[in-house]
Amino acid sequence: MSEVEQLILMTKGLKLHPLEEYIGVWFEIVGSEDIRAKFTMRDDLCGYPGGGVIHGGVISAVMDIIGGHIITWTRLKDVEDQPTQEQVKKLINIGTIDLRVDYLRPAKGSEFTASASILRIGRKIVVTRMELHNDKQILVAVGTGTYIVG
Repeated sequence: MSEVEQLILMTKGLKLHPLEEYIGVWFEIVGSEDIRAKFTMRDDLCGYPGGGVIHGGVISAVMDIIGGHIITWTRLKDVEDQPTQEQVKKLINIGTIDLRVDYLRPAKGSEFTASASILRIGRKIVVTRMELHNDKQILVAVGTGTYIVG
């Protein structure tokens, strides 16, 4: 399997990065333009085991994960006609420059959904906005990510 095929599988939630596996993230494709990352509450994801509130580091990681995936998802359409080597370069060279997360309220719930949108796409820099909602559709955190792209 090629690197591009592996990346596409990962983006579509069929193959996960080890951090995504640990958190238990899976992806939902929403139409042709959007994806969402979901995960369920587990005691080992809490700041204090038994406290029922997702740790801020887990929230930050999920925000970064969905920010990177929305960029990859958006760029897939732009590179599908290019040679494999070029596809790989364009899709795997995404790195986080800056990530800001605002924790709005304790992340309580049984399931969480992270979504992202692109605020700006430049030749080298992409800016995203991310949100995390609980299973009651309560917004628990928002974020902005700046990424360098290849």
